[in-house]
Amino acid sequence: MLVKDWMSVKVVTVNANDSMQHAINLLMENDISMLPVLEDGQLVGVVTDRDLKRASPSDAVMLDIQRILYLLSKLEVGAIMSRYPITLFMDHTVEEAAEILFKNKISGAPVIVPSGEIKGIITKNDLFKAIMSLSGLSHRGVQFGFVLEDRPGSIKEVTDVIRRYDARLVSILSSYELAPEGYRNVYIRAFNIDREKLVSLKEELKRQAKMLYVVDHRENLREIYY
Repeated sequence: MLVKDWMSVKVVTVNANDSMQHAINLLMENDISMLPVLEDGQLVGVVTDRDLKRASPSDAVMLDIQRILYLLSKLEVGAIMSRYPITLFMDHTVEEAAEILFKNKISGAPVIVPSGEIKGIITKNDLFKAIMSLSGLSHRGVQFGFVLEDRPGSIKEVTDVIRRYDARLVSILSSYELAPEGYRNVYIRAFNIDREKLVSLKEELKRQAKMLYVVDHRENLREIYY
């Protein structure tokens, strides 16, 4: 899954010499939290709602509204923006994008092409949507968690059991994090499962492998085994 498939292509920008008030208006009107800042058409920084809050008059009680509006109209975006913004490319995977945002403690980043032209913007919310799509959550099926031996065929052994119950597999995710040496955690989501046969399916899966949990999203039923 690539950034280009999940980024927002409608990019609201400001110029470095625009007023802070203009930037605030754009954030509020478009319900966004970050604006790429341009200078002569080139990306030179980003300004966030947090930047604007820090730059706002801190003791508004001591100022009348006319004075506050005057200060907001005079302060330019270029004076408060974050320079040298972290950017992403369209061919980054969503996992790479998530890692970059997490490591740099930012909520989003402009997406550019090698020439520097902005093609989109991707935020944590976009990445949340990608993760939900990857997991198949929208199908509201049943997710099974397993600890499986790290060997060829171990996943197929449990998916064959699930398929015998005429279930449709939506996603298969695996991770070595928190798994014992020589094993991996595997998470399988399936739907179209006959609920009358779910009990027997669970029992057969338990005989096949160590189960971590079963979560039935349609019925909101959860069984945790560890």
